[in-house]
Parts: sequence; structure tokens; C-alpha cells
Amino acid sequence: MNKKAFIEQKVRNGCFQFKLLILKKNMKLRVAILCLSIFTILSLTAQEKKSTNNFYKFKAKSLQGNEISMKDYAGKVVLIVNTASKCGFTPQYEGLEKLYKEFKDKGFVILGFPCNQFANQEPGTAEEISKFCKLNYDISFPMFMKIDVNGDKADPLYKYLKAELPGTLGNEIKWNFTKFILDRNGKPVKRYGSGVKPDEITIDIEKLLGEK
Repeated sequence: MNKKAFIEQKVRNGCFQFKLLILKKNMKLRVAILCLSIFTILSLTAQEKKSTNNFYKFKAKSLQGNEISMKDYAGKVVLIVNTASKCGFTPQYEGLEKLYKEFKDKGFVILGFPCNQFANQEPGTAEEISKFCKLNYDISFPMFMKIDVNGDKADPLYKYLKAELPGTLGNEIKWNFTKFILDRNGKPVKRYGSGVKPDEITIDIEKLLGEK
């Protein structure tokens, strides 16, 4: 092979190697773009799922039979409680009403959900529950129709709350007057057992009310 042919061969080999390098870089770029696209799609899907599975999508019927959207409480700190009229913790109604009156004008609300799943301690009708709450504790915060909080027939709102804030030794609600507090954005922040008295939650309420 003469010198000229040798040089031409080198040039051709160099061009081939250069093209191969470009192809490899393009392949890596395409793989990177594909991975980024998949990641973006998964992220958007997760965000969409989260946005459609939040507190404000739920609805409940008041003791008067009116359908209430949780959107009505957007921007408020919300305390959700499963209640009962014949329970050892029933006197907590008094503390709950005190909390409500103290903080309602600052953007705080309590939502009471009667439940008869614990030793049949809430056997009354909606009218009976309403009268009991008014006559004995002068309850003024929103109270809703009786629901299940555990089991296959558990209200969707409680399924959501339990999934967001699992309890000790499992997600199930252990007894009456379990409490969930949500921030101004509808995010469940903390879960309290039945034994936690309403006034013990004051500090958390004040902290959440101070957040924007």
C-alpha cells in the first residue's frame, strides 16, 4: 500500500470511528431523554393521583341530612373526631366545644362523625344525637351522620385518613374520640388516640393556625 492509499484508509477509518462515536452519543442521549420522559410521566401520574385523593374531594351528610363538601373547609385547620354519646370519653365533647369557640374565628373547625362500632355506644338516630349534643354540651361545631370508621363499610373519608396516618398496631380506629388534625391545605398532620384530651391539642392547633 502506497503512502496515499494508506492516508486515505486512515481517513476512512477515522470517519468511521467518528460516526460510531456520534451514534453512541446519540444513543445515550436518546436513552437519557427516554428515562427523563418516563420519570416525568410517573411524577405527573403520582401528583395527579395525590391531587385526586385528598381531603377536599370527600363529601358527608350533616345530621340535618344536607350534603357537605369538605371543600367548604379549605384554608382551615380541621380536627376530625369519631364521636359517641354513651362512652367514657363522651365528656370530651365539652373540651372540643371549648376549642372550637376559642379558635373558630382564626380559621379552625371541628367535624364530628358519630359511630356505633365500639360497644354500640352511639345507638341513637340523627335527631337523637343532635338533641343530645345540644342539650348536654351545647355543641355548635358541624356534626355529621353516623358512619362506620372500620371494616369494609368504612366511610371513604376515614379510609383515607387511616391510610395517611396509620395508628399504633395497625391502621384501624381503636375507639371513640380518636382525632385527626389537618393543616390549612387539607393535609393530615397528626393522629391522636382517644385518651388525648382536647386541651392537649391546643399547642398543635395554634402552630398550624400560624402556618400559611
